[in-house]
Amino acid sequence: MIAAPVATPVAAPVAARESIRIPVTGMTCAACQARVQSALAREPGVADASVNLMMESAAVTFDPAVTNADRIVAAIRDTGYGAELPAADTSPFLEQEARDRSQRADLRVMTWKAIVSFAIGALAMLVPMLLMRSAARALPYLLLVLTASVMAWAGRHFYVNAWKALKHHSADMDTLIAAGTGAAFLYSVVATLAPGFFLSHGVAPNLYYEAVIIIIALVLTGNVFEARAKRNTSTALRALVELQPATARVVRGEVEVDVPVASVIPGDVLLVRPGERIPVDGAIVSGASAIDESMLTGESMPVEKGAGDRVIGATVNRTGAFRYRATTLGADSTLARIVRLMRDAQSSRAPIQALADRVSEIFVPVVISLSIATFATWFVVIHLSGALPATAAVRAFAAAVAVLIIACPCAMGLAVPTAVMVATGRGAEYGILIKGGEALQRTGDLTTVVLDKTGTITEGVPAVTDVIVAPGSARDADELLRLVASLESESAHPLAAAIVKHAEARGLARERIQSSELIVGRGVTGVVGKSALAVGNAALMTDWSVSTAPLAEQAGALAGNGKTVVFVAADGALAGALAIADPIRATSRAAIARLRKMGLTVVMLTGDDTRTAQAIARDAGVERVVAGVLPEGKVAEIARLQRDGAVVAMVGDGINDAPALAQADIGMAMGGGAAIATEAAEIVLMRSDLAAVTQAIALSRRTMRTMKQNLFWAFIYNVIGIPIAAGVLYPAFGILLTPVIASAAMAFSSVSVVTNSLRLKRARLS
Repeated sequence: MIAAPVATPVAAPVAARESIRIPVTGMTCAACQARVQSALAREPGVADASVNLMMESAAVTFDPAVTNADRIVAAIRDTGYGAELPAADTSPFLEQEARDRSQRADLRVMTWKAIVSFAIGALAMLVPMLLMRSAARALPYLLLVLTASVMAWAGRHFYVNAWKALKHHSADMDTLIAAGTGAAFLYSVVATLAPGFFLSHGVAPNLYYEAVIIIIALVLTGNVFEARAKRNTSTALRALVELQPATARVVRGEVEVDVPVASVIPGDVLLVRPGERIPVDGAIVSGASAIDESMLTGESMPVEKGAGDRVIGATVNRTGAFRYRATTLGADSTLARIVRLMRDAQSSRAPIQALADRVSEIFVPVVISLSIATFATWFVVIHLSGALPATAAVRAFAAAVAVLIIACPCAMGLAVPTAVMVATGRGAEYGILIKGGEALQRTGDLTTVVLDKTGTITEGVPAVTDVIVAPGSARDADELLRLVASLESESAHPLAAAIVKHAEARGLARERIQSSELIVGRGVTGVVGKSALAVGNAALMTDWSVSTAPLAEQAGALAGNGKTVVFVAADGALAGALAIADPIRATSRAAIARLRKMGLTVVMLTGDDTRTAQAIARDAGVERVVAGVLPEGKVAEIARLQRDGAVVAMVGDGINDAPALAQADIGMAMGGGAAIATEAAEIVLMRSDLAAVTQAIALSRRTMRTMKQNLFWAFIYNVIGIPIAAGVLYPAFGILLTPVIASAAMAFSSVSVVTNSLRLKRARLS
């Protein structure tokens, strides 16, 4: 099938937009994230905003004609959270190192606060048993001081953040913690200072000091586990940053000098010995080696490199020493671009996150209302049963506090971003760079995969597949190939390069050329050694009065399989023929078979002629082919598939594929292809292997299952936990949750969601 070229309408010019990533401090739960997200969405000039609780950042795209970075920062601060513009010259390496230092410091402080709080809580429970009766009168005051100290030091941020939220007419997780522990503390203070009030109503002046301390300790412990788990989700990103060597060996004259990598400038010649990591990107000047590029491509087999070949910073030199010239450095290096791409991906939002955000925005006010309703219900029921008002108030108070403590929206805020962070890291280990949560989610919805032919299904480089000796020729295949390669060695034609490369691979020495002449549209003629040669198509053979009939049947079969046949005449007689084709990659057949097994429709879209395209498709296992299309035709075909209801991925590597990559629902670009293709794509495959396409889709589907599991457990936890805390099981089973048990359950919910996401680190994608 050949699709006629279709002209695409020229889009109206779009105003230039700018993007910025702003660190945001003080966010503790999904409600915080949703508040900042809503504020940015309302800001005039903001085209897109993605607030990420895990990465503690906001990625914002805006129209500079309407707003600017300072106004955006001010909008974030107006919500009660901290925000600062990042330094303009900060590299992604330095940003990640600073973030790691901050996380380590916060984790250390949080751990100590949790340990000390537990110790003081244990002391608060043991002191009443250890003190003599003579000291019993002073005991409540001692507990008051201990509790106030823990609240002011270990739990201070709960109350500060809750106050900030209140000033901005909002509420979050800290509001629930502060309200619950604050109410218990104030109740205990009244019981300490005025016990007679309770006694006069026939109620013992119960104290909740140890409960307040233990609740703070449990919440902090949950935060510690959560913080540790968060650090594990960004292990892949941290590992990438740590790959860059600290020093480089620069050759200056005949002297080798070790210098910091930051001191290397473009044009410097560097020496790398076996076993060393390559410091920066560059091109080999002298020497050769096998380079382990697994950190970049996920492919474990080393790649042979020689003079003129490109090497990538942070890859490992395995076998030989070589010198190379530094090219792209710093923020423009391959490793820096990968780090930046992963960081931006982990900061992005999957569309499913919007569900959690909508719930989180109304969650805390609803919980506070439920807590008040719980208090009122308990008070009325107990009072109507004949109990004194004070007795009813005490029981009602405990249930209301349990509702506040157990209802933590943290798990909802962590459900999606933790899965995105772990999944993008896992993808990077396979050489799959995913540009954000939206691309990750949409990849799982694909129904159709459209494949370019050249460089995607095939190797993208012509190669000799057959050497045929004509009947009656005195020359064998190697001699025929040696003569043709000698003649073609001075030609720049891609087919000539394939012939020369094939001869070199077979170890055939070239012979000196006496003369040569290029005949446009026909081939090349000349004298090699003592032989007069003509190498080209059938028309050239006709010009030389050489009949191709002895090889007509074989040539026809080869052409039918999409191969280009080059005839060879020597001294006026047919000597043989060479078949040249762009061979199918070794992994393409298995990958296409797996795509079809995954329930996907596979289409090959190519500008090549129909006969060649059909032959390649037949060999690769592709059922549907659209051939002979120009770039605009590729766009039109993908648009047609989309109109028919398909969710389309386009896989390509060339400049001509860029428009189609942009048109598709998901564009996947081979990392070895043109830069414009990788810019247009949502997913970059760092190795030229269609198996990476199947792995990207498998990763997306697995991640979406994990996200849905996380959201289910986050929601169901609150759906079940809040009613139990409110006391719905008490009439039938006598079950009540104390505030301390509620706080332990709340901490467990967040840790369980993060732990479930971490299972993606072990996901098998093959």
